[in-house]
Amino acid sequence: MVALGAAGSFASLPAHAAANSQVSVVHGIPAQPVDVYVNGKKTIPDFQPGKVAGPLSLAAGQYDIALTKPGEAIGQALLTVDDAEVPGGANISLVAHLGTDGKPTLTPFVNDTGKLAAGKARLIVRHTAAAPAVDVRAGGQPVFEDLTNPNEAKADVDAGTVAADVVLAGTDTRVLGPADLDLKEGTATIVYAIGSADDKTLDIAAQTVDGLHSAPGGVPGGNGGRADQGPSLPWYGLGGIGILLALFGLARLAVARR
Repeated sequence: MVALGAAGSFASLPAHAAANSQVSVVHGIPAQPVDVYVNGKKTIPDFQPGKVAGPLSLAAGQYDIALTKPGEAIGQALLTVDDAEVPGGANISLVAHLGTDGKPTLTPFVNDTGKLAAGKARLIVRHTAAAPAVDVRAGGQPVFEDLTNPNEAKADVDAGTVAADVVLAGTDTRVLGPADLDLKEGTATIVYAIGSADDKTLDIAAQTVDGLHSAPGGVPGGNGGRADQGPSLPWYGLGGIGILLALFGLARLAVARR
């Protein structure tokens, strides 16, 4: 049995939660379109690499999931998960991607949809590529080190533009930077590194969750009483920003190698 909440926490969900879960599917296996089956029914036909489908509205329960080449039967599936456990009332991303061994795998992540204070944005970054680790630097010094598959990082940050550079882990080899990143207020931006470094197929897939603005009058309390600091974003301590830029750097490096 695989719990689709494995990469996140349901501690904040009430025990009586019975609402359907919203399940998005991310296709991160390079060069292979697939049909996605849920409980034996073709749910997402001809799903292309790099795309995000859904969200599907699924009731709490167990589901069998299969990925096949387009038009092929479930018995010839490229990848299957039996009895995947979907809780109630969650927002989940199910990512088909390459593991560290380069083989296809499925990894579930729970998406943080908590409300954001005015002027804030949420960044969630997921390393789901068969690719090396990276370090993130500010002022030439690493502030987030050795990021690896299949880990994620997140941060609620000031909406606006930031700049940084990234290097391959443990080296001074710059793969990107300085680069600007624009984060929109009231949204959660989820970025996935997908593909394979060895096969030169590294790429980026992105998913956005909007509508996360806080109700008027409740702005300071959601972030420990901190008021909006405007569009400027201090570098130090914001590892999620660096991860995103690092992943973009790896993708750019792969393109340069082609």
